[in-house]
Amino acid sequence: MSRGARPHKALAEAIPIAKARGLIQMAMGGPERIFDIAIVSKIPITFVGIMFAPKILAGTPELVEYYQKDLARLRLIARDAANVIELWIRSRHGTWRFFQVTPSTIVEIDRDGKRIVFGKSIEYLAKVAAKEQGGANTAPS
Repeated sequence: MSRGARPHKALAEAIPIAKARGLIQMAMGGPERIFDIAIVSKIPITFVGIMFAPKILAGTPELVEYYQKDLARLRLIARDAANVIELWIRSRHGTWRFFQVTPSTIVEIDRDGKRIVFGKSIEYLAKVAAKEQGGANTAPS
């Protein structure tokens, strides 16, 4: 994506998350790279961009502005009912947030790709952080 070198630590941690959702294929590096991981399951095929997040708890409008160029690149992927585009961000402390990329904005989802109910993002993140600090590296159900 456009913010410098690939986030190798985040990519390594993203692989098991992605594998839990289907077969994965890593994109090759280089300036022409549009996404980092493709997750192939029955339907949809998910194209994921993985980024470092300096402000993991930022609101959606701030994230849309911060990742503007990255989101524009992800939106180059052809729109189809069988394709989903996602942005995964990771803080330096290992906290993840996941977003489905739509034509005009991003919508927060959980690590399984399901939309988080509006207004529940902070509650969801608090549960994730508590589990990660407790040694478990899985999301709440």
